[in-house]
Amino acid sequence: MTYKESFLKFMVACDVLRFGNFTLKSGRKAPYFINAGNYQTGTQLLQLGRYYAACIEEHHIPVETLFGPAYKGIPLATATAIAMANQYEKTVNFCYDRKEVKDHGEGGMFVGKALEDGEKVVIIEDVMTSGKAMSEVYPKLKAAADVEITGMIITVDRKEKALTSEKSAVQSVFEAYGVPVYSIVTIDDIIDGIRKGLIPGQEHLDAILAYRKQYGVA
Repeated sequence: MTYKESFLKFMVACDVLRFGNFTLKSGRKAPYFINAGNYQTGTQLLQLGRYYAACIEEHHIPVETLFGPAYKGIPLATATAIAMANQYEKTVNFCYDRKEVKDHGEGGMFVGKALEDGEKVVIIEDVMTSGKAMSEVYPKLKAAADVEITGMIITVDRKEKALTSEKSAVQSVFEAYGVPVYSIVTIDDIIDGIRKGLIPGQEHLDAILAYRKQYGVA
């Protein structure tokens, strides 16, 4: 079983990937839903970090520091850094931002590795809906140092048109910032997993395919 196939089963087991009828934040009615908030245990976080690390390794993404945007990205970047050391014997730094600049103690916007010019940084996020996270963290990172952002890793790429564009959030981020976004799996992997019987959802497959046809991008 590939790490992608294993991740599909993992999402279902954690009740993160769900099938049914859901109203998304966009207002669209979707036959599936990704609820990353259902990762709740240390065991799940440990395994999740391994999947992020596997994605980095698969795509040979140059990385010196993992950056976790506050708040959800903080434990994800930490878990991925641990997995990189444990699974691949690679030591990478990690850091994260604060929502507000600290004006006492060590102060500053960032916690963890102090960023330096030319440093290769990979951003670790859970999902990407609109690309808003990149628009917030990109200027913060560039203000700290002239880092090279070599990629962003997310769990699932829905490959879905934005509300005001024919492009997906992933495509729009690359166009705006030149940062490639990699996902552990995509909606096409989910569809393939259902077809193979790897994960449940067969009764929702026609609805998923129709949704993909209506809102999907290549």
